[in-house]
Amino acid sequence: METNFLFLGPELGEKQDAVNDIRAKLKGAGAPAEETSFYAGETAMQDIVSVLRNGSLFSDTRLIFIRNAENIKKKEEIDALTAYIVDPADNTTLILLSNENGVVKPIEHAISPNGKRIFWELFENRKHEWLVHFFRKEGFSITEEGIEAVLELVENNTDSLRRECFRLCRFIDSSGKEKTITAEDAEKWLSHTREESAFTLFSRIAQGDLAKSLESLHSLLLAKETPSAILAGLTWCFQKLHDYLFLKEERSVDDTELRKIGLASPKARKDYEYAACRYDTWSADTCLSLTAEYNVRLRSAGQGLENLLMDRYVYKVWDAGQSGPKRA
Repeated sequence: METNFLFLGPELGEKQDAVNDIRAKLKGAGAPAEETSFYAGETAMQDIVSVLRNGSLFSDTRLIFIRNAENIKKKEEIDALTAYIVDPADNTTLILLSNENGVVKPIEHAISPNGKRIFWELFENRKHEWLVHFFRKEGFSITEEGIEAVLELVENNTDSLRRECFRLCRFIDSSGKEKTITAEDAEKWLSHTREESAFTLFSRIAQGDLAKSLESLHSLLLAKETPSAILAGLTWCFQKLHDYLFLKEERSVDDTELRKIGLASPKARKDYEYAACRYDTWSADTCLSLTAEYNVRLRSAGQGLENLLMDRYVYKVWDAGQSGPKRA
């Protein structure tokens, strides 16, 4: 069995399933492996490698995680970690985790091809299939409009979808409703209970509330959400805003056209109505450019600057909507 793994990509649910498979194999017929987690950039790599090298007094096997592995950039950190990967400790399994699609090349090259996997975001048709299968297994059915509403209200990875859909099932059960989930059900239960995400951050930006936008951002960062994941979600939102504004310019904002661009739920439509009061296509494009710019800047900056750069980013996209849409 491989002892060093590199799990990359934004699809958190399938990634977590792969981690659980490793846990199960390590457990076998014995006790569970002793687990330890580190976040790259928060603990010195020499200290992490020291933990990896030293055996446990309490368990026969160990499972060590290094999260946010994309932040391992300094030469001394890379050298220390790759030296360990080439000559790993007995009875110790190392899993490097990142929501990015890659880490520095020396680390990627040190990991065996069998230990490296990229978990890509699901295609739209797979998300639909996943939701239908999930609710059927739980004894529910869901309408097409319900599926669209869930995908608008929940981050599009199966980890978030599984957690929120379990919650939705429990709410429907407790309410005594029939077990067909509609868009109204998803809107009623999920919009009031979902955790902070890039979508809730966009909602506050759309409403022009800078203080609450920064509060939402800080909650995400404290929850260890990576800046790259936040920016990926906001890229999706600003692209959707551009499509919505184009429809408004063409005077074709009707139910059918909104569904074509993925806006089915009343809550999502309300967010884009608010945003259209603050942005036009030019300023939406400015926000997309700013998102791409700050994605690049964050990749080259140290972790200590991430919060400052993200604060500046949110201020700039908020400021881009301050003058409102240009009037002819």
